[in-house]
Amino acid sequence: MNRTEVEELSRRKGIRPSTRAFLQEARRTPGFTTLDTLHGYIYLRWAYTYIAIGLGEHWINRLIQSVRRTFQPGESPPIDSSGGNSKIAEVYHGKVLRTDAARQLVSVQEDIDLRDLEQVIPYPYARDIVLRDPDHIVVIDCPCRSARAHACQPLDVCLIIGEPFASFIAEHHPEKTRWIDADEACEILEREHQRGRVHQAFFKDATLGRFYVICNCCACCCGAMQARRNGTPLLAASGYSIEIDVQSCLGCGDCVEVCAFDAISERGNSVQVDRSICMGCGVCVSTCPTEALTMLRDPNKGEPLEISALITDQETRIPV
Repeated sequence: MNRTEVEELSRRKGIRPSTRAFLQEARRTPGFTTLDTLHGYIYLRWAYTYIAIGLGEHWINRLIQSVRRTFQPGESPPIDSSGGNSKIAEVYHGKVLRTDAARQLVSVQEDIDLRDLEQVIPYPYARDIVLRDPDHIVVIDCPCRSARAHACQPLDVCLIIGEPFASFIAEHHPEKTRWIDADEACEILEREHQRGRVHQAFFKDATLGRFYVICNCCACCCGAMQARRNGTPLLAASGYSIEIDVQSCLGCGDCVEVCAFDAISERGNSVQVDRSICMGCGVCVSTCPTEALTMLRDPNKGEPLEISALITDQETRIPV
């Protein structure tokens, strides 16, 4: 069955409008196959199950483990796709954002079409920012937190932006979503930043190879951070690193406590940063009582995902 037949079937069977919109957008996406479309539907329709399995937190994982132990006595490794697989990172990955960059993404007032952002999103696949109706924003209960036995609160912190994703998620997960405007989205970003959460823009092959959500992540629940700790390069740095003014630093250790990537450590009466693992999220900057920490552009960390600058750059390159 090809995609035209799938769409015709959806019309005859009364499939939900958001599903039909996703199928139509998939058809217009170059290189997006029928199999890709099916994958995308499954991912969005059963997102909580899909991600819980990926995290190793679903009962299916426990069933597989039980079967393994039955037929292969001895210790079996956990079924968890979030660790040690670079292939996963090629098709599903995140970009760390500073708070101001995250605000820009939820405040876009016009459709955006930015393709092949390899300098910003350093992965071979899923690196487009194509925003249709970017003022359509849905806040959703975080699938990663929802999968955990002892989830961090609050749950409603993930922001689905633009179509066809916002309507699809809202229509298929009404008990876990609500529509919000850009102002409330910015409020959520600020509150989560104050809680020490890391803003991350996620891209996936199944979501038409493009950006679709900003998550506000904690190191204990986030699957992407877990994967990174296990050796999967699933996160790209923001494009910034931390600079420490040792003369102003009190050595209080507040920044050490909040760093989600363990990039800051105590050194005598001051602290030091390991720039090789600093992701440039900026959470530590907000906690410093003496403003001894500064965010600086770091050429070794790639280009920032700052949508205003990317749009301006695109406009300057379009011939008049």
